[in-house]
Amino acid sequence: MTEPARCDGGARDALGGVLRSAPCAVLSVDPSGAVVELNDAARAVLGVPPGGPAAGAVPGWLADAQRSLPAGGGTVAQGPIRDRVFEAHAVPESGSRTVWWLVDVTERERAAFLAEASDELLASLNLERCMEVTARLAARHLGDGAVVIVPRSGRGHPVTRCGPGGRVDHQELLVDPAEVEGLADAMRGFPPVPPRWIDPAAAPAWLARPPDRPAAMAVVGLPGHGVPAGALVLLRPAGRERFSAGEELTVRLFAARAGAVLSAARLYAEQASITATLMAELLPPRDRDREPGGMELAARYRPAGDEDLVGGDFYDVFPADGPGDETLVVLGDVCGKGLEAAVLTGKIRNTLRALLPMAGDHRRVLELLNGALLHGDSTRFVTLVLASARPRGTRLRLRLTSAGHAAPLVVRTDGTVETAPTAGSLIGVIEEIDSTTARVTLGPGDTCLLYTDGITEAVGGPLGDEMFGEERLRTELGRCGGMHPEALVERVHMLAADWVGARRHDDMAVIAITAPRVRA
Repeated sequence: MTEPARCDGGARDALGGVLRSAPCAVLSVDPSGAVVELNDAARAVLGVPPGGPAAGAVPGWLADAQRSLPAGGGTVAQGPIRDRVFEAHAVPESGSRTVWWLVDVTERERAAFLAEASDELLASLNLERCMEVTARLAARHLGDGAVVIVPRSGRGHPVTRCGPGGRVDHQELLVDPAEVEGLADAMRGFPPVPPRWIDPAAAPAWLARPPDRPAAMAVVGLPGHGVPAGALVLLRPAGRERFSAGEELTVRLFAARAGAVLSAARLYAEQASITATLMAELLPPRDRDREPGGMELAARYRPAGDEDLVGGDFYDVFPADGPGDETLVVLGDVCGKGLEAAVLTGKIRNTLRALLPMAGDHRRVLELLNGALLHGDSTRFVTLVLASARPRGTRLRLRLTSAGHAAPLVVRTDGTVETAPTAGSLIGVIEEIDSTTARVTLGPGDTCLLYTDGITEAVGGPLGDEMFGEERLRTELGRCGGMHPEALVERVHMLAADWVGARRHDDMAVIAITAPRVRA
């Protein structure tokens, strides 16, 4: 250690003893920022050889802190020295000098960074959001910029880039990872590969955008949980062309966290896409897109759970093949609710679609459907109504067959409400079923309403314990004579929804078949 400058005896000697015996780096700096004295630990930290001059050894961030030091000291500054991070605490000394105690906080900063990364990465399973967080954190803590590339999705590779200013760009690029040294290996995920430094001059423009090419680039694999997660490319400034041992450890720990989250986000996105594809087969048809000629149709559907899209109630419309043929409308209710009921609903709808050539005989269709359910794996049953409609001039002729389901209600234009005389057995319970088909004719503006028990068995009302009931439904329908089918189903749905309020309820489905009005 250099000889300390002389000051009043005892204090000077005591200070020298403290400096020599301190377990951490200690240096005394004059107001200009020049080092007056330093101990052996400080020489090791600053890279000053024993007995060598300490001129120019003070890092810029510490010199700035010294120049802006307020009277009385007490300043705490922080910054890098070589490959470590230090916290500097200022203690005033006689003669306008300041003693700086340097505390190595590298491990603390690494832990804080990784904790921040974990918190932000785990906040979402949206793939684009996870890529953005990965690129932004890497650019802020591990380099001047970062690029995240994940395996192909659709036509191209999703790529997210964050520059020194923190701006994030998302793109889908038609690129070949093999054109970047080490990138294809890093994106395979397994076996794991160490970070690979590449020449920025040889990197393609999408990776190292001219004219602001970085001084160094490192390709880092992002290991996932069983699936490749992608790769991280760090864009580093001059002077940081290599990782220190501490930096490489930080990079590896960060890459492991980011890779785990990105792989989970990719799996979630794939599962969500599969679910959406399968769900499309279970969702009720959009009746406007399938409305046949010679009649007006409208429907409403509300599953039991507010978060659900499908349930045990269903309806379907099979338009007539040509003029004079019948349109088949089906409304049913599978025992139970939720996903299991929805899966059986999908099977029933597909079976009915296959039985369309036999739709002229409702009883035969129901017998075949009953056999299919009895010989299946499910123990659930279904109630349903078949309605075959054929326009005849200004009128609409219906064949209505109930199978254990509430009989349809016919709403005439004058407000008269009639119950269609049809009944039958549950489907999927017993070998031999029975059914009665009713024939109904609708005049212009008349409506046939098919509904599930989620409407009439909705529990609520003023005291919260009363069923909506068929009588209340008939009374309300009596005020809806001549109403447009869209308005009618909306009215029925609104009445049932208001009746239950926020209480639990069954699936609700309602469909209206209306004979077209005669235009003057």
